[in-house]
Amino acid sequence: MPAPILHLGATVTCMHAGPAQPLAPFPRVMVSGQPVVTQATPYAVTGCSLTGSGAPPCVTAQWVMGAMRVMAGGMPVIIQTSQAVCTPSGTGLLPLMAQTRVLAT
Repeated sequence: MPAPILHLGATVTCMHAGPAQPLAPFPRVMVSGQPVVTQATPYAVTGCSLTGSGAPPCVTAQWVMGAMRVMAGGMPVIIQTSQAVCTPSGTGLLPLMAQTRVLAT
């Protein structure tokens, strides 16, 4: 099913509401005037709410599943339904808001 492509300005958090930002978006493909995110793009997580618990907070995240049919630089682009894994907690990322003009499957 088609879903919006994530870009640099998309709102993404870890499962514990910590904001996540892409460290190296793909600059050669733009949507809504911002670079897209590919499966190779690592994310940095800040402010994970697991800091007060005994479990380590989310620090980084890596996408494990991207679009099946749309690529940028030979890597799948990330869509709003893609899955990621945070390190060291092992939970995922939540893409909350993305541009809505360009969809991918």
